[in-house]
Amino acid sequence: MKKLMAANWKMHKTRSEARETLKAFLSGMPQLPADREVLFFVPFTALASAAEVLGGQRGYFLGGQNMYPADKGAYTGEISPAMLTDCGCSYVLTGHSERRAIFGESSEFIGRKTTFALERGLKVVICIGETLEEREQGRLEAVLGEQLEKGLAGVESADPEKLAVAYEPVWAIGTGKVAGPKEILESHAFVRSWLCQRYPETGNALRILYGGSVKPENCGEIMGLDNVDGVLVGGASLDAEMFRQIVLA
Repeated sequence: MKKLMAANWKMHKTRSEARETLKAFLSGMPQLPADREVLFFVPFTALASAAEVLGGQRGYFLGGQNMYPADKGAYTGEISPAMLTDCGCSYVLTGHSERRAIFGESSEFIGRKTTFALERGLKVVICIGETLEEREQGRLEAVLGEQLEKGLAGVESADPEKLAVAYEPVWAIGTGKVAGPKEILESHAFVRSWLCQRYPETGNALRILYGGSVKPENCGEIMGLDNVDGVLVGGASLDAEMFRQIVLA
């Protein structure tokens, strides 16, 4: 399975800024290594522009940062899987800690979105992660287990080509802090064990990404750890050259 190098731009970049960043990224990128795939989660308003630049190039994919689990309807401000696909997306992100903490999304609702997205043909990266308080209370496995159980409740079989899990310790997102090798290893080992128990046939092949203040300086070490099959990058992915270095790490 190829390593998945994902960028989450969050609420950054206009259409023109997105085009400029992607063009700069591609112009500075040598041939993409055969063992890598690159995924950009960009704002809804920039999706169509990003799709034009990426142009179906081998190994590059586009994703939506969110969606609502319905085909259409009276859901003001929301976006459907079909709308994402129409903009050129093949992926969607679910369960990010900001959706949980700021917008009050429960693990059950995240599970509905994850299942619906897969049913509608989108690939999914589902995020899980604990707060610092939860880790210090010794609740790491309980928290991650609950988020996985409810977030994947409706996913009876997991296709490694269509589903990935991103572990993002909440205390390391945008703070400049990064989990050390020991913390990453133990968390990813737990996720792998859970996935293998839930999906005996495919659990060992599902990609587990690490996210949380990933930078060019630490990405190589992180990528070398067991059960790390890629990264989900926030702030550093906004800079074309920094993200290029991360992709090649």
